[in-house]
Amino acid sequence: MKKAYVFPGQGAQFEGMGKDLYESSETARALMEQANDVLGYRLSDVMFEGSAEDLRQTKITQPALFVHGVVKALLAGDSFQPDAVAGHSLGEFSALTASGALSFADGLRLVQQRALAMQKACEAVEGTMAAVLGLADDVVEEICAQVEDVVVPANYNCPGQLVISGTRRGVEAAAEQCIAAGGKATMLSVGGAFHSPLMQPAQEELEAAIAATPFRVPVCPVYQNVHALPETDPARIKENLINQLTAPVRWTQTMQHFIRDGFTEMIESGGSGRVLQGMMKRLDRGFSTSTL
Repeated sequence: MKKAYVFPGQGAQFEGMGKDLYESSETARALMEQANDVLGYRLSDVMFEGSAEDLRQTKITQPALFVHGVVKALLAGDSFQPDAVAGHSLGEFSALTASGALSFADGLRLVQQRALAMQKACEAVEGTMAAVLGLADDVVEEICAQVEDVVVPANYNCPGQLVISGTRRGVEAAAEQCIAAGGKATMLSVGGAFHSPLMQPAQEELEAAIAATPFRVPVCPVYQNVHALPETDPARIKENLINQLTAPVRWTQTMQHFIRDGFTEMIESGGSGRVLQGMMKRLDRGFSTSTL
């Protein structure tokens, strides 16, 4: 049996996340206190006591989900033996850290820099995202290409579910056309146009940080978002991670490649533990999924 461990991105957070781990495990407590020291504030307090609104802030959501997912993987000990790992957007940093390509502290520093750079890019240009349901990917791609304002496919989540991203005018125009084509479109409550050209300033800011951070060969292949293919070479991993901020998350393709490459089980680590499992079930109801 080949097992893939996967790590969710923004949207999988929940109030009180990680409190049970902190209170029941000395290892978890030490890691979370290390995270507080690295960040320079008590992230754990926000995770445990913060409101849903607090946890929706990009600068909080990203490090919180990173810490939660990685700590759960590390607590699994010898039972955490992945044949591959992958992460959805932010979750790719969790996957790289859990697989040993990044140290916990270095991974967290990059996540913090990523979150702050994305927040800055969001404030510079008003952008948004919308979830499109019920249309084939190529139909949505064609609609986006025909809209004059910036709007692109951002998250290929599962068959019949594609998130688009861009300027507010561009996303609204594309959403209207998707509805006219027979699909459904829902504007998302997000801070900006993630995984679109509007994130270029954030990508440039993060590039220097990634280049300066030591990456090691992971213990297993990492299926990366930009092309949904497995990588083990640190130089290639870095390059793909830099490009990730402006490129679409090819999660549908990642799951398809799991099936193609003979994986039989997908285990979700971090957040609510249900988001990525649900996407896999939309692709293949018979595929074995579980939560770490």
